[in-house]
Amino acid sequence: MPKTKTKLLPAKWQITATTIKCDSVDDYVTIMVYKDWSTKCVWYGRNKQKVVEDKNYNVDRKMKPKVDKCHGPECSYVTSYRDKLVKEEFGEKK
Repeated sequence: MPKTKTKLLPAKWQITATTIKCDSVDDYVTIMVYKDWSTKCVWYGRNKQKVVEDKNYNVDRKMKPKVDKCHGPECSYVTSYRDKLVKEEFGEKK
């Protein structure tokens, strides 16, 4: 479920992804950006989204601190990667 859509023209590619070390969850995460500039963090989708959608979902002890620190779809890592791609696609106007 991609998030964070913008009102930009579609990209000239279908999807792009990168894997980075996320300091918030102290783990490697994959960030995907789609043609319509919507974004998705795979770590969020696999871990925190379950907790957000189902309040009765139990998280194991080791994962709970990471889930609590995850910023979700509006994470600065996700938005920064998308913004970097926008600049590359359309050029930086100064």
